[in-house]
Amino acid sequence: MNRPDLKHLIADELAQPVDPRVSDAAAAIAALYPGARAVLFYGSCLRTGEIDGQMLDFYLIVRDYREAYGKRWLAWANRLIPPNVFPFERNGVAAKYAVLSEDHFLRECSVSARSPSVWARFAQPVRQVWSADENAATLALNAISRAPGTLLELVRPTLSDDAARDVLEIWRQGFRLTYGAELRAERSDRPDSIVDQSPERYRAIAFAAGFPRDIGLDEAGTEVFRRAWRHHQRRGKRLTLLRLAKASLTFAGGVDYLAWKINRHASAGIVVKPWQRRHPLLGALILLPRLLRRGAVR
Repeated sequence: MNRPDLKHLIADELAQPVDPRVSDAAAAIAALYPGARAVLFYGSCLRTGEIDGQMLDFYLIVRDYREAYGKRWLAWANRLIPPNVFPFERNGVAAKYAVLSEDHFLRECSVSARSPSVWARFAQPVRQVWSADENAATLALNAISRAPGTLLELVRPTLSDDAARDVLEIWRQGFRLTYGAELRAERSDRPDSIVDQSPERYRAIAFAAGFPRDIGLDEAGTEVFRRAWRHHQRRGKRLTLLRLAKASLTFAGGVDYLAWKINRHASAGIVVKPWQRRHPLLGALILLPRLLRRGAVR
């Protein structure tokens, strides 16, 4: 059987229609930034189709950080620890959006990424809901088309040949490992449920990317890759902490959003105190050890 072209599959997925409110919010976000190139819609709201009462997830791709920001420190922060994350609200639609340059987006969807954060998200369903021109749309497609193969390539060696003959198990393992590289409030079964929600999509993407395939590693070889992933996970959690610290400077109301998300997924019963809103970074540093002990974040 001839394998379908992976880029064509991704292009078809990117072009699927979305709720007009999503497109309206994306265009409004792009209008805020000189040099905006593309806006991408992803995450749980895309998968479920729920918008009312939710917070949508976008990535804004820009040509250059200095061009995009009026404040030099924001460009510096985005370049040093990408991405910057900001809240947005329009016509009753709440969202948050992360900002990446085109160069960083290409890198972070590839095996050269600094962390799994970006390619793990873009290996999942995504819609391109705004683009500046055809060249911008093509670059976004090229970057996103790297993400599924990056996940499959980096995760496959952590499984035995027998386990990896089921390509869905590679995907499940991939999301388990990448969730483990961040501080997450979702239930422990969330990585598996992402795949099980759309198994035929993940089978088709894997087949187009050349999987399943045997690589002939013995148990000792597989353990080498598992140890490497444990290193990636520790490093990823440290990067997550740095991004949270940075978000306390860029994300007005961020502490309330974090509390809402953790309560929603983990039923942690967090109540944000007035002083935590005034000093969100200090409040988060005090709160985090308690959440880790209670298992509200992992």
